[in-house]
Amino acid sequence: MSTPARILLGIDPGTRNAGWGVVEVRGTSMKLVACGVLKASPKAEIAQRLETIFAGLETLIVQHEPVAAALEETFAGVNPKSAIAMGEGRGVALLALARGNVPLLELSPAEIKKAVTGNGAATKDLVARMVCARLNLTTTPEPQDATDALAAAIALAHRM
Repeated sequence: MSTPARILLGIDPGTRNAGWGVVEVRGTSMKLVACGVLKASPKAEIAQRLETIFAGLETLIVQHEPVAAALEETFAGVNPKSAIAMGEGRGVALLALARGNVPLLELSPAEIKKAVTGNGAATKDLVARMVCARLNLTTTPEPQDATDALAAAIALAHRM
């Protein structure tokens, strides 16, 4: 009897670009289904950018039917303006997931890094290399937002 596949969605939120990654998990094996970035026009007003990202996430949820999603928590860092923008992007992601009835796990950047690399302070380069290794990829997904979203999906798989 084979283990049923679970489709997991990782989201790296933003207001101009939102990375997303979908993985299929079967037992301890994991493979890439799809990944990318939802891009909103930087010239558009914030409300229009957020609507573009929201609509894109809703489409992804309908298309891939994830059983759960992982979303990176907001962190203040050194730039409060960036943290506010990330919070706005998280808000539309939270709404899309709620409307799609997708269970959510919120993870800090350190929790995601630790799940993927074993080190919560890992560099983005190491995270990207480990995402490739875990998903048996020969090239790193581009742009970085997509790789970060895949890392969140992998971290979610470790929690389920």
